[in-house]
Amino acid sequence: MHELQTAIGYYFQNPALLEQALTHTSYANEVWQDGLRSYERLEFLGDSILGFTAADYLLATFPELHEGDLSKLRAELVCETSLAKTAETLGLGRYLRLGKGEEACGGREKPSIIADVVESIIAAIYLDGGLAAAQKFIYGFVLVDTKQRIRMNADWKTKLQELVQREKNQSLVYELVSESGPDHNKQFTVRVLRSGAEVGVGVGTSKKRAEQAAAREAAERLYPDEI
Repeated sequence: MHELQTAIGYYFQNPALLEQALTHTSYANEVWQDGLRSYERLEFLGDSILGFTAADYLLATFPELHEGDLSKLRAELVCETSLAKTAETLGLGRYLRLGKGEEACGGREKPSIIADVVESIIAAIYLDGGLAAAQKFIYGFVLVDTKQRIRMNADWKTKLQELVQREKNQSLVYELVSESGPDHNKQFTVRVLRSGAEVGVGVGTSKKRAEQAAAREAAERLYPDEI
């Protein structure tokens, strides 16, 4: 636990809070027959703290944006994909307490689980050290490189479609090139064709993510001055 606390930049006065933040429901039910000892309640609180902090940050950082745009940006920053990347950066997966079944099916690498743990850790820090400590973690690990992360998480398929539709007789088709890896850690490669010609290739842990990556490459290649 000391190694993890060093990584997140916060040392708990009550380490039991951190332990709970890392405890999956499968472990709590298997060991104690008590799901309330898992991270789920902390996740509930952490989600609210994260949402508030992200909104406050965006309001101050982008004074030119309207409410709808701010809401969209907040959703992109606190989505599962974004939080899972934060978890991967911190190596949270290896610290999780999982039940045998969840362990066997690759729970330590599931984006849905490790993203939830980021939120539970936010709540644990808040309960242990207050709002300022929790927000320091959020600013340092979730809202870091905000503009670049917003760009990475954007809906590139929609952006590319809008750009291509301005030209006559153009069409987009996404094709699955390959699929590899075990069921719990698949890797997909997708290419996007514009009127039959390959314009982008993307790789991701799901077909949807690979399509987004391919669309991003295509948009950057075809319309570098418009995105």
